[in-house]
This record gives sequence, C-alpha cells and structure tokens, in this order.
Amino acid sequence: MKKLGQELRKIRESKNILLRQVASYLEIDTAMISKVERGERRLNRQQVIKIAEYYNTKEEKLLTLWVCDKVLDVVENEPFAKKGMQKALKALEV
Repeated sequence: MKKLGQELRKIRESKNILLRQVASYLEIDTAMISKVERGERRLNRQQVIKIAEYYNTKEEKLLTLWVCDKVLDVVENEPFAKKGMQKALKALEV
C-alpha cells in the first residue's frame, strides 16, 4: 500500500466518512477511491487538493505523500535508487 492511500484511509475512517461520500465529492467511482486507498490507483494533483479540502487536512501533507508515491513508483526497484535520490536532492537545493 502506498503512503497517500494509507493516510487517506486513516483520515476517512477517523472521520467516519464512507467511501461513496468521498467518491461523490471527487466525482469519481467508489471503486476508484477504494483502489486509491489500497495503492492500486493514483489521484491527480487536483484531486489530492480537493480531498485535502474535504477532509479539512493540510494540503501540503497530502501532496507530499502524493509526490513520495510518484517517486517510489519510478525508483523503488532500481538498484541505485538511494544514490540517485541523494543526487536529486542535491540538485533541488540549488
């Protein structure tokens, strides 16, 4: 399960919100939001912002997890992922 999906499920359950309520708010299928929570599908950036608003949680927190998942999708099985990420972080500091 990806980081964003885990967090979204945790927030939703703590607020006693049903999957269908979230899906309706985002104007997506209930199955889609279920797959997002399980890490099988991805939301786009605008959907992450919208769900942060719906859950009344910090947009930055959810977008950070969204970026984390995107990065992991690309590098998690790469043997030099850690070294590559270190270089990428240095490049971002410039």
